[in-house]
Amino acid sequence: MKLILKLLLNALAVVILSYVLPGIGVDSLTTALIVALVLSILNVVVKPILVILTLPITIVTLGLFLLVINAIIILIAADFISGFQVSSIWWAIIFSLLLSFLQSILHSIIKEDKKK
Repeated sequence: MKLILKLLLNALAVVILSYVLPGIGVDSLTTALIVALVLSILNVVVKPILVILTLPITIVTLGLFLLVINAIIILIAADFISGFQVSSIWWAIIFSLLLSFLQSILHSIIKEDKKK
């Protein structure tokens, strides 16, 4: 149940950001759910491999290269999903930053509701 709630919150964040950012496009709520699921799978499977392969450049850039890795994950998801468009790597970086920020806000709201 917790996993489904997190996926729904992530899909909500994707929809909100698609309205705010002109370089990001999502066709429907179903597409946003698929984007949330694919991003979760890619973050579990592909991201650790990319982090290990790019560890030297990540250390040299003091961790800022992780933003590029997140953008690459988002661009890979955009290639897999036909209703999800990202116009450039810069929009992917901005989307990545705002998505993680919005997810942390939404997940903290849910945690506060559960404490009551």
